[in-house]
Amino acid sequence: MEKFLVLLVEDNPDDEFLALRSLRRQGLDNVVVAHDGEEALGYLLGTGCPAGEAAAIVPAVILLDLKLPKINGIEVLRALRNDKRTESVPVIVLSSSREECDLKCCRELGALAYLTKPVDGKELVGILEQARLLNAPCR
Repeated sequence: MEKFLVLLVEDNPDDEFLALRSLRRQGLDNVVVAHDGEEALGYLLGTGCPAGEAAAIVPAVILLDLKLPKINGIEVLRALRNDKRTESVPVIVLSSSREECDLKCCRELGALAYLTKPVDGKELVGILEQARLLNAPCR
């Protein structure tokens, strides 16, 4: 599983710590962390890369917080879905929000799942296994 790359987009240091610990306990330790939406899009779309060129990184899955500085999680997800390089990358939303509008928007934008923080590593791995992502090669 060491080649399985996860992008964790999380601005809260405590939630980041808990998510990383939970992921490591499940054997998922190849994790890149972005601390705001702008940084995440920089990693994924590459700074100044014209549309159609390879993304800077293409993780097997993105764990995306919604309440982010600079660019919020919904806008990050929308940008990913509107770019050919990232439109099919699985995104699991991690949030403390239970607002129906957030849930609906994430579903409409094709989020794989919507989990409430703190991250439960076993639940996350279950979702990845169900989506057949854990055996998929890193793109």
